[in-house]
Amino acid sequence: MPNLTGNRSQSHVLFDPAAFADWVGTSENPLPLLRSFFKDGIETLKQRFLVGIPATELLPLHAWLVDQILVQACRLHTKECAEQVALVAVGGYGRGTLHPYSDIDILLLLADETDSALQETIGHFISFLWDIGLEVGHSVRTVEECQEAARKDLVFITSLMEARLLFGPEHLFKTLQAAIAPEQMWGSRQFFLAKRTEQATRHHRYHDTAYNLEPNIKEGPGGLRDIQMIQWVSKRYFNTWSFDSLLQHGFLTPSERKDLLESQDFFWQLRYGLHTLTGRKEDRLLFDHQIALAKQLGYRAQGPHLAVEQLMKDYYRTVGNIGRLNEMLLQLFEEEILLVDEKVDIRPINKRFQTRNKFLEITDSRVFKHTPSALLEVFLLLQRHPELKGVRASTIRLIREHCYLIDENFRAEQSNRDLFMEIIRQPRGITHEFRRMNKYGVLGAYLPAFGKIVGQMQYDMFHAYTVDEHTLFLIRNLRRFALPQYAHEFPLCSEVFQRIPKPELLYLAGLFHDIAKGRGGDHSELGAQDALEFCLHHGLSHYDSRFVAWLVSHHLLMSMTAQRQDINDPEVVREFAIKVSDEMHLNHLYLLTVADIRATNPNLWNSWKDALLSKLYTATHQALRRGLEHPIDKAERIRDVQDEARQALLKNGWTEQKLDALWRQIDADYFLRHTPNEICWHIEALDQEEPSNGAPRVLVRPHNRKADTADTMEVFIYARAHALTFTVTTGTMAQLDLDVLDARIITTCHGFVLESFIVREATAANTKIDLEFRLREIQETLTQRLTQPDQVPSHRSRFIPRRLKVFKFPTRITFTEDCRNCCTVMELTTNNWPGLLSRISQALANCQVQLVNAKITTLGTQVVDVFFICNQQDQPLTPQQQQQLENTIHTYLER
Repeated sequence: MPNLTGNRSQSHVLFDPAAFADWVGTSENPLPLLRSFFKDGIETLKQRFLVGIPATELLPLHAWLVDQILVQACRLHTKECAEQVALVAVGGYGRGTLHPYSDIDILLLLADETDSALQETIGHFISFLWDIGLEVGHSVRTVEECQEAARKDLVFITSLMEARLLFGPEHLFKTLQAAIAPEQMWGSRQFFLAKRTEQATRHHRYHDTAYNLEPNIKEGPGGLRDIQMIQWVSKRYFNTWSFDSLLQHGFLTPSERKDLLESQDFFWQLRYGLHTLTGRKEDRLLFDHQIALAKQLGYRAQGPHLAVEQLMKDYYRTVGNIGRLNEMLLQLFEEEILLVDEKVDIRPINKRFQTRNKFLEITDSRVFKHTPSALLEVFLLLQRHPELKGVRASTIRLIREHCYLIDENFRAEQSNRDLFMEIIRQPRGITHEFRRMNKYGVLGAYLPAFGKIVGQMQYDMFHAYTVDEHTLFLIRNLRRFALPQYAHEFPLCSEVFQRIPKPELLYLAGLFHDIAKGRGGDHSELGAQDALEFCLHHGLSHYDSRFVAWLVSHHLLMSMTAQRQDINDPEVVREFAIKVSDEMHLNHLYLLTVADIRATNPNLWNSWKDALLSKLYTATHQALRRGLEHPIDKAERIRDVQDEARQALLKNGWTEQKLDALWRQIDADYFLRHTPNEICWHIEALDQEEPSNGAPRVLVRPHNRKADTADTMEVFIYARAHALTFTVTTGTMAQLDLDVLDARIITTCHGFVLESFIVREATAANTKIDLEFRLREIQETLTQRLTQPDQVPSHRSRFIPRRLKVFKFPTRITFTEDCRNCCTVMELTTNNWPGLLSRISQALANCQVQLVNAKITTLGTQVVDVFFICNQQDQPLTPQQQQQLENTIHTYLER
């Protein structure tokens, strides 16, 4: 029996194929033999990978192993019809590089249409392969059938282009190759156009960014598919897979060829590791695997940078490099394939630049050497000439090659500083050109601090993108506020933006707000220092420079105030207003905050956060207009709310007497914590007669009533006060798959409780349910459960999100006293476990602690919840009561 070899010097084979063929051919029962060889071969390859043999050596070996098994199996089954069928490897397997769990796609190419005997033979052959353990994808076609299918299907013609004959008549395989040649179908022009469209569609599925924190290394922008895209077009046009041919034809430089090969090797190593780690076909670089993969590939922590962060930084820089090379090569292919017969349209712009067929290019290859400032001028010209389609490939290459010229002397040149500020002051193209500057390496070279955050991930579930990509998304969001066509998205932001006299200050604040991430220390303060130095260095006044630095230093202030403090309290608003000091600071900070949250993670933004920030902005704006020396006190704020609600209700037929009676039933704090609109809605429930069975009155409506779907909903409950009302409510909401974003609780002097909640769907599936049905379901379920408040709902086991298992945070509980409102503020930081608030409410009830208000903040898989609480005597908790509550919460969370 031939032995599998683990000797690296013989790594081109795993065993002697001739001896293996003889042994299979003479075996009375070859199935166990083939199964055993396949299994042992896979294990041998896995062990080689784990001891450091690179994937570049193992991928051809894996394909070779499968070749040997398939060929012997085919020989055994086609003895009687050897001239009628050819076994062909197609797709990725056809390329001769196979990852451990990649698809094994084969074509059984027939000389003629199958008869019943041949059909039976093929059926036995495929079953035999599955019995061996080979999960093959197969098709059975004649040459004519292949030709017909390939004409209609871009994917199929692509897989046939990669075909490789394994066993059977060579003339049949050559007939197939001739039938699908560019002269017969999918000429190089048609093929290129179709593949370019296919790539654009694929990129769009990944939001046109390569910088997602859980990327797909095969399909995502800048991934393996983008390398294969270059090879496919090259194969169709030059009839070769090799990058050497692109080098020979002047499409690649030696360094670019080296970059492509090294990038491909890196992706292969990652993908091989993923398959080995997961034991399945896996192309997504999920958080679940990133730490283990970093360790497997030899990454080690360095200072504040985790091993996994270094792995991912290498990944993001690689996809960025591939993205640039892909863009450049496709443009060269376009010139060679699509525009070769068209007249070249060259138009001068200045001494340094001209346009060629609407692409910007330099007039001479020595331009950047002689005039380094042209490295910035490129992007300014693109802003000023919107008719241009981009930068010509040859110029992209020269930009990359001359980035080294952007050094300290370059940055000290006044003309270069003026150019950069001119770019950021342009009325259009800022987002596109900043992205292009980052892609070509210019932005990181001009701003070395920005260069350090390129490709830097933040290993948490709050941020969905790398630091540089998040920053560029933020600037894009700010730009959208300035454009009339996007005014419907955020009307208040668009309105406020019109009052911004110098938008470039806002863009600079956005550019620097996270620039110090990963250095250790407070990134806001470190970034503010960088921003101040940059602004002064670039000719901004001392006032403007300090203003930008203030925005960077305080860019988290507004979101933290809105999400962690009671902004219904005039004193909280006044303290915030004192910090922002004037309308100019408020306007800029508001826009920066909205743009920042929306750029952090698409799933974190909802109508509730929009309303929360809008409310704080409006209240602060009013406080500043009124004058900080004339603060609004609680009584005045309550009177204003009551008067506005009263006027609205009087128009709807209510009488002064009836409203006075209702007002006397409700604690004054109710008017402090609710808007006039909410109060008018609540009155509908307050005015109804109490049901004889003591059932509560429950109202539910979409929070954003202008939208067709409800990303957040409002729930109002009016019920007889009971110690377990809040516990039953939150427990029921957990069972209804609702996450609570905000909770406000008021107990009236007549023994009733008013609970107001902002909730959202915990699972995406519920957002697809008919909205009216869902609102009615929530209302009816809460009403039913609260009719018997003594019966606390049991915890229903809910699916724990995959990412929550990866990102686990220690539970931290802190207590502070709010003397102004005579209560204790408890801040809880923990994992966002399903039904978390229900558990907290049970702990509060167990300790006889009253909840006055709650602010719920979800940061990915982490929550930072703030509870305003008091004891049974309506006083702040004593130290002993605080300790008891903390111990009880830990007990409930550990269940």
